[in-house]
Amino acid sequence: MRHFFHPAPPTAIGDVQGCYAELQALLAQATPPFWFCGDLVNRGPDSLACLRTVKHLCEQGQALTVLGNHDLHLLAVSQGIRPLHASDTLSDILQAPDRNDLLDWLRQQPLAHFSQGHLLVHAGVLPAWSVEQTLSLAREVQAQLSGTHWVDFLRTMYGNQPDYWDDSLQGADRWRVVVNALTRLRFCTTAGGMDFTAKEAPAEAPAGCLPWFEVPNRRTGNVTVVFGHWSALGLVLRPNLVALDTGCVWGGQLTAVSLNADWSQRGVLQVRNHTQSG
Repeated sequence: MRHFFHPAPPTAIGDVQGCYAELQALLAQATPPFWFCGDLVNRGPDSLACLRTVKHLCEQGQALTVLGNHDLHLLAVSQGIRPLHASDTLSDILQAPDRNDLLDWLRQQPLAHFSQGHLLVHAGVLPAWSVEQTLSLAREVQAQLSGTHWVDFLRTMYGNQPDYWDDSLQGADRWRVVVNALTRLRFCTTAGGMDFTAKEAPAEAPAGCLPWFEVPNRRTGNVTVVFGHWSALGLVLRPNLVALDTGCVWGGQLTAVSLNADWSQRGVLQVRNHTQSG
């Protein structure tokens, strides 16, 4: 567990996705500690520099990050489990002299973090999960990724089924649901069934589905969930919700939000990407 000794509240940063120039500009204006919501790499022009920078900040006690779906994709590609897609920009990492150090560090990062009343994940949290259960399940996956059989775990990680949570789930099925919820979730039913067919804005929700954070009686409604992943959603600031993916890699902005205890005092910093990537 990391311990921070900064008087300032954390600064949460949205999906970087290899946008190094924008990351550097944002870090020059923002105050640590930095909370990265995952997807440090891919699609942008300099994934290697982004990964090195965040790794250094974390090792200096200035930052923490959770894993996103693109970070997991990098790990899977590195082991030959997934192919490089035409739109991937991961070759600089795969060919780097410090490749193994970077990948070993990345696979040890968590999928969820909670402190100061804020729950940080990449994508979403199933409505039935409390903060405690979310963290416990995230630790199960982290143990698999950081363990000696992590490559075997990656081989079983992909797939859309099961698409719901059940406490009786075991092994690969159990961990696949956890990974999908924390790194891929956008829409689900009121019963918590996940839908992965749509990436659009909430108004375009699939039939019978809601944005995961709109499901009534969500058990994490009593804390502030901080997440990225959903560029079509954009910046959302509510007392119990901070959405941070503002599509920098698609020509939008890289966004940082100060996680003040008083939600009305959250400061916002944004750096625009003037050179659209992807």
